[in-house]
Amino acid sequence: MQKSKNKTAKKNKLTRRTTVSTSETGSKRYLHWLCSPGNKCVPADGPAFTEEVNWKIFRIMAEFIEGFEFLSKLKKEVTFFGSARAMPSNPYYKIARKLGYLLGKKGYTIITGGGPGMMEAANLGANDAGAESIGLDIELPTEQRRNQFVTKSIGFHYFFTRKVMLSASAQAYVFFPGGFGTMDEMTEMVTLIQTGKIPRNVPVVLVGKKYWEPFLKWVNEVMCEEQHFIGKEEVKILRLVDTAEEAVKIISKTHERPFG
Repeated sequence: MQKSKNKTAKKNKLTRRTTVSTSETGSKRYLHWLCSPGNKCVPADGPAFTEEVNWKIFRIMAEFIEGFEFLSKLKKEVTFFGSARAMPSNPYYKIARKLGYLLGKKGYTIITGGGPGMMEAANLGANDAGAESIGLDIELPTEQRRNQFVTKSIGFHYFFTRKVMLSASAQAYVFFPGGFGTMDEMTEMVTLIQTGKIPRNVPVVLVGKKYWEPFLKWVNEVMCEEQHFIGKEEVKILRLVDTAEEAVKIISKTHERPFG
């Protein structure tokens, strides 16, 4: 009898050792064990198998599949971009909320990166209007940055897969003032339109003349006229406005992009 108890205790101890539960922060989402060719599971001494370079491709594939499946159920999408650091007292936050509301009332689906700041403002506006308020957020080491006004969401581990989803089927892109991340997203959307990967009739709307005019001045005077790195027609991809109403007028003339 004693031998049987010892054997059971040893077996339970081994089971506990070979299985790692999900952490409270959600940062460890997978079991940290490897299976040998003989199908014998043993604890992994190194990093989780999902962090091994040869396995990462499967995680990337999964994010694309889940992301496209998620987007396929949406319609009349408009994607908002902007600083995550903007506070509700920021004038542009208020414009983003108003624009989200006005577009929501017209039946548009509002898509953001799901985080705080300008993204939160747009989701809040959509929520106020009773419209679809979508968040495509990014998983960070210590937290999931998802604002409370998102009604449907999906999380991404990789920034580049998330960016593809933010651009995938929107019929307009709206950029509020932001930092390096916003500039990266804005210039990539323009490049995709410039090179024909996204239809030329999809507008890139920049909200906030005081913020964007110095950038546009440099684009026109240096990139276009002085260096001839871009053409005048390509500059027209960028549409500058100062109010939510002006942005609505531009977006209302766009057409829904067939998914895929």
